[in-house]
Amino acid sequence: MIDFSDKEKTKALLSEKAELFKSIAHPVRLCILAMLIKEKQSNVTDIQCCLDVPQPTVSQHLSKLKSAGILSSERNGTEIIYKIINEEVKNIIIQILDN
Repeated sequence: MIDFSDKEKTKALLSEKAELFKSIAHPVRLCILAMLIKEKQSNVTDIQCCLDVPQPTVSQHLSKLKSAGILSSERNGTEIIYKIINEEVKNIIIQILDN
């Protein structure tokens, strides 16, 4: 739990968590994350087919998730494989999407 006795530390922690939520708070990004949880890893083409949105849109969302430290990417020949590296986000997505 949060230690409210140190207000500056609490403020910094809450700000960090808010930024994390902002990073995942979009239907396309939630879908990408849910798919990557299920598939463990995937490339842009497979993600784009699943989402039925243009490839540039998927790439923009993947870039945001990667820059937020949620995803990693690895080049495999001509394709780039994405996977979730942030376990906290993985657990959040599982919690909110597990009906």
